[in-house]
Parts: sequence; C-alpha cells; structure tokens
Amino acid sequence: MNTIPITKRGAEKLREELQKLKTVDRPWVINSIAEARAQGDLSENAEYEVAKDRQGFIEGRIQEIEGKLSAAQIIDPTQLDADGKIVFGSTVELEDEDSAEKVTYQIVGEDEADLKLGLINISSPIARALIGKEKGDTAEVQAPGGVRRYEVVAVRYR
Repeated sequence: MNTIPITKRGAEKLREELQKLKTVDRPWVINSIAEARAQGDLSENAEYEVAKDRQGFIEGRIQEIEGKLSAAQIIDPTQLDADGKIVFGSTVELEDEDSAEKVTYQIVGEDEADLKLGLINISSPIARALIGKEKGDTAEVQAPGGVRRYEVVAVRYR
C-alpha cells in the first residue's frame, strides 16, 4: 500500500475526528436506530431510514480515516532539513511576477488542504510546480487564465 503524506497537525485532526465519530456520533446513531425501531413498522419509518443512512456514512468515514492513518507518513515540518528547497510541509512565500501580489502557502496532504487558510494540496498544480524550488527561483503554474509565474520569496519549515 502506498503511503499518504500528512503533516503532524493533519494527522492529529484526523485522530480527533475519528475519536468523535467513535465516541459521540456512533453511539448517537445507534440510539436513534433503537428509538426508531421502537416505533413499530420499519417499512414506513422515515426516522429509521435516515438513521440507517447516517450509520452507513459514519461507519464508512471511520473506515476511511483508519485506512488513511494506517497508511500515513506523518511529517513534522519543524523537523525538516531540506536545505532551503520546497518539500511537503514547507511554508512558501510567493510573489506573482505580473501583479507583485504576495501569497503564502503551506504544502499539505489532501485531507488538510484549505485554500482560505493557505493550505494547498500536494497534488495541486501550484504545489507540483513548487516542489524542489528554492528562494529566488521562479515557478510557472498553468492556471485557468493562462500561465502564471511566481517568484519564491521565502521557504520556511514550521
């Protein structure tokens, strides 16, 4: 099985979600199913169907998270020593060469990505263009509006 890169923070978030699913959501849905069963005829019981659907979702998500955590390669960005190169977990400050607009991104795993927080997926076009670059390099990214060029202003491991 292939390993899935994930930051230490991302793995902790998945563990917290798994804990909540197992200790809060699963018992709640089991109770909801029991209450719906107590109402009698299950063939016309909408509450029972909704609870069963919810249970299926919860159990599927538990399996998905357990699978990801078992295949996870947990990377602590503070422990990286990549000689200034951009690698998974790096925080990168970029300057758009056309607009001079500066942006900061951290390259993270799929489950952690949130563009509003500056967390970009390792498999995104911009992350793929940045991997291996270092301060002063230029990365070309194929964007919907055409090719964008970014200068790497800073690389940090935090």
